[in-house]
Amino acid sequence: MLLTPGAGASSDHPSLVALDATLSGHGFAVRRVDFPYRLAGRRVPDRQPVLVGTVREAAAQFAAELGVGTERLALGGRSMGARMCSIAVAEGLPAAALVLVSYPLHPPGRPEQLRTAHFPEIIVPCLFVSGDRDAFGSPDELLAATRRIRGRVRHVWIEGGDHGLRRRDGAVAAAVDEWLQTGCAARGA
Repeated sequence: MLLTPGAGASSDHPSLVALDATLSGHGFAVRRVDFPYRLAGRRVPDRQPVLVGTVREAAAQFAAELGVGTERLALGGRSMGARMCSIAVAEGLPAAALVLVSYPLHPPGRPEQLRTAHFPEIIVPCLFVSGDRDAFGSPDELLAATRRIRGRVRHVWIEGGDHGLRRRDGAVAAAVDEWLQTGCAARGA
């Protein structure tokens, strides 16, 4: 599992650390990745081509270290990082599945600015874990948007959760672990 952070966080974000601990504890190889702007100490994210390129490079390197192809990796993370992984896969990066926590469907208060143009190109199984009070996309908005994804999609809603899903790291990790452990990612359920 390759995990990427949201725009305002590093790979040490508590949700990524919780996912890493849970998945590693159940036998998954996990790699948390930082984007170049964070490594350089900047707060403003790099442009999309750099972010997506980072996902591609990190996936290739991680897969090579494991002695497998990237098609054996699940890719994802939080918010912006999840979005960049989904774009990389839509643009042709082979992957086993996408795990998209707090996917930023649109900027808060701007539902007309959907970040979904690439969705029809996604053919791998996807797990979306979202708060049911996320200002970046309501459950109804996310359900409608993800119908455009050609791979099978599963949604897990964290009751009362906002975009940050604060203090919900255990629930997020459990949802992802259960989906991966039961083989749902491979079957797309």
